[in-house]
Amino acid sequence: MDPSVLPPINAGLNATAAVLLTAGYAAIRKGRIEAHWRLMTGAFVTSALFLACYLAYHVWKQHVTGSARTDFPQLGIVRTIYLVVLLTHSSLALPVVPMAVTTLIRGWRGRIESHRRLARWTLPVWLYVSVTGVVVYGMLYYLAPWLMARH
Repeated sequence: MDPSVLPPINAGLNATAAVLLTAGYAAIRKGRIEAHWRLMTGAFVTSALFLACYLAYHVWKQHVTGSARTDFPQLGIVRTIYLVVLLTHSSLALPVVPMAVTTLIRGWRGRIESHRRLARWTLPVWLYVSVTGVVVYGMLYYLAPWLMARH
């Protein structure tokens, strides 16, 4: 397999996680506990697959090119917006991992009140990270090339 196919797969995994998170939230709001459990577990598995693919891609890229980075071109305010989205995405991606793990474990163990208290913070952060992952991908692989072609 050519690892260069991983960025769109990663974006798809992030988008899938966002949909599962949203559906899981909707399910629990309707009292559908089993559906909530399955959807949130699916979101966690999807996010874990994303993380594995993301790391594999960047290890491969470092090995092949000598740099794991993918730079956004100098496009003025668009680059600034990209960097702000990337910075907030990256800053929240690290802490969301233990937040998600802890939230899920509390739910699985039936510690519902502590699960709820943490989930109120975990869900919006996890959803933001998933959605902005797709936004970063779109800006980097679609918006930037399109704007570069117009200059």
